[in-house]
Amino acid sequence: MRVNGSLADRKGSDQVATGKSTSSSNSKKNKRRQKKSAAMPTAVQRVFEACKEVFADGAPGIVPSPDEVERLRSVLDAVMPADVGLSPNLSFFRDVGTGGPPPVTYLHLYECPKFSIGIFCLPQGAVIPLHDHPAMTVFSKLLMGSMHVKSYDWVNDPLGSDQRIKSSTGASLAKLHTDAISVAPCETSVLYPAAAGNLHCFTAVTSCAVLDVLGPPYDDEEGRACTYYRGNACSNLPGDGLTRCGEREEYYAWLEERGSEPDELVVRGAEYKGPRIVDH
Repeated sequence: MRVNGSLADRKGSDQVATGKSTSSSNSKKNKRRQKKSAAMPTAVQRVFEACKEVFADGAPGIVPSPDEVERLRSVLDAVMPADVGLSPNLSFFRDVGTGGPPPVTYLHLYECPKFSIGIFCLPQGAVIPLHDHPAMTVFSKLLMGSMHVKSYDWVNDPLGSDQRIKSSTGASLAKLHTDAISVAPCETSVLYPAAAGNLHCFTAVTSCAVLDVLGPPYDDEEGRACTYYRGNACSNLPGDGLTRCGEREEYYAWLEERGSEPDELVVRGAEYKGPRIVDH
């Protein structure tokens, strides 16, 4: 999902100590912290270092090798809520009771032209509507809670063209990839530029948080804008949108573009207070 503007407050929270003894004490503590940090990088730092290597030669539409995908997935699998400063009692996970849709909170960790790292925090009932990830590889790690995930892939012309199949109204045909509830802890999911559920939507069954890595990140000027969609089950395919392939059921839908800012989606930024990423 695209987060427009500088939502996250990135001001440092360190306080400057006064007094000779306090300053000296803090200096010693900082040195000990630096030595400990150098010896054992935080989980967030390990994610960052893996991203730098996995996406080093990345470009729009270029998928990392299977080994690189598994390497980054393994690093993300090891991240726990406490590693990024999250706990269920934070205000991010409570519906503020405004009468509108529960707001989604975005915590910005890092972004460069190659990749971005961020966390979406959803109170119960919050929804991130169906949206795409053009020419991007996306890693999503459910850190806490349970979430319903529904995802699709575009269906291209069977004659071999890379053009989507479209209806008379301009909607594009998509095939259902996932329609399930994920419960933390679980494995990191990976979607690709043209497969594994490139379009997805999230609904918070309980309060939950998702750590997202996008490679490369959204960029309107580069043609990677985030587009939202609404869908309807196909009525002109066998079985009213249901076909059978052996024992496997396959569902399809016509998806219509909704633009870049759905009314029911409210995203707010908040200061990330977990361990910081150091870009050497």
